[in-house]
Amino acid sequence: MNLESLRVGLGWDRHLLVPGRRLVLGGVAIPHERGLLGHSDADVLLHAAADALLGAAGEDDLGTLFPDDDPAFLNADSRDLARAALRHVAARGLCLLSLDAVVVAERPKIAPYRAAIRASMAELLAIEPSRLNVKAKTGEGAGPQGREEVIEATVVALLVAR
Repeated sequence: MNLESLRVGLGWDRHLLVPGRRLVLGGVAIPHERGLLGHSDADVLLHAAADALLGAAGEDDLGTLFPDDDPAFLNADSRDLARAALRHVAARGLCLLSLDAVVVAERPKIAPYRAAIRASMAELLAIEPSRLNVKAKTGEGAGPQGREEVIEATVVALLVAR
């Protein structure tokens, strides 16, 4: 493998926490009194992962491919959006080598769900779980994350030419 065959992408997303919505992170439903507001299921982790994949492949971002004003994507399952991003990656002759993610949420605590999220995402993205990492951080009481107003995710994806 030479360095020219590697591509790196960065994805970031943030959604408001609101009552009356399910909370889904990395394709895993997490029990909580609030969920994330969005046109789709608002899975910030999968949205950030999809954007990282698309960015590394030199493709348009998630919002361009799946606009939030298109009724076709109302309540869309973010796993389907991530699969579509993976298809764009494959169409460019690339495959996912590794993915590293950080979720920032004051509550709920992510640690009890980390293994399930990691397994869910590894299966979805067709990579070994050892090549995918999910870390959890809090806002330490500061900012919109610390005030439990939002959950955000940042993801870096490393792609390699086949």
